[in-house]
Amino acid sequence: MNVTPAHTPTTASRVPDAAPGNWVDSLAPPSWKPYLRLARFDRPIGAWLLLFPTWWSQALAEVSLGRPHPNVWYLVLFWLGAFIMRGAGCTYNDIVDRDYDARVARTAARPIPSGQVTVRQAYLFLGVLCAAGFIILLQFNLFTIVLGSSSLLLIAVYPFMKRVTFWPQLVLGLTFKWGALVGWAAVAGSLSPAAVVLYAGSVLWTIGYDTIYAHQDKEDDALLGLKSTALRFGEATPRWLVLFYGGAVLLWGAAGILAGTGALFALALALAAAQMAWQVVTLDTSNARNCLLRFTSNRLVGWLLFGGLVAEMGLAALAQAG
Repeated sequence: MNVTPAHTPTTASRVPDAAPGNWVDSLAPPSWKPYLRLARFDRPIGAWLLLFPTWWSQALAEVSLGRPHPNVWYLVLFWLGAFIMRGAGCTYNDIVDRDYDARVARTAARPIPSGQVTVRQAYLFLGVLCAAGFIILLQFNLFTIVLGSSSLLLIAVYPFMKRVTFWPQLVLGLTFKWGALVGWAAVAGSLSPAAVVLYAGSVLWTIGYDTIYAHQDKEDDALLGLKSTALRFGEATPRWLVLFYGGAVLLWGAAGILAGTGALFALALALAAAQMAWQVVTLDTSNARNCLLRFTSNRLVGWLLFGGLVAEMGLAALAQAG
């Protein structure tokens, strides 16, 4: 049983799913630690999973335009934006969920339920993060600014979805993978079918990996009256993962074809598919550690696809030089 009474305030709590010895716990000034934990800088996997579809989309657009390499400045801006806006999203989510988090062992040490950060302080911190994210967004063209800003509605409603539907992971995917549209728009100033198909595949990917993540909390969620795909699928989760991951791979492949990618991206996609198949085959939904490791392993999927797209650009540049 993981449900606990309200957590006693503390200034030194480390969140259980943060890696021991992470830079926040070991290097950050004590007064900064609660805010860095609130933004999940001690657990950056979520920011990477937010970032990769944006990088894929940017690179896919550049492949379609015959660019020799990715725009490094855009890569840096998207990297900063992903970490800042993921921090903003987590802060907002923790404000909304503070009463639930206080009753679950895995989340009771988070800064708000543990008393390290007040709700007012969290709102102020959220404002700072959103302002920084908007400044980054202003570096792009007008179409991208409008497109990026339009995701705010999804961000606003997502934390409430687990109260009303067993499919909050779908809303998370729609929200979390908006960058698959933004990256293309930043390069091209518009959208194309390739970007939309990439986005759809990324949404399916998110439903898959976040279902794995949600299995860590399924008992607590059931006791608290919260819903998730982990509870909806139960022991049938591996079969559903085949559907979601398989659909993601097919849609990513279609996006690559629409953008004019070749054999190197196909190879990267095959390796990514093998990695996701490993997740499904080795998944133990009754083991929280097993679920967390498979969830975090999706960073490799991100690097594989991005590497394949960069390799496509490099190969095309060599061919033109020759």
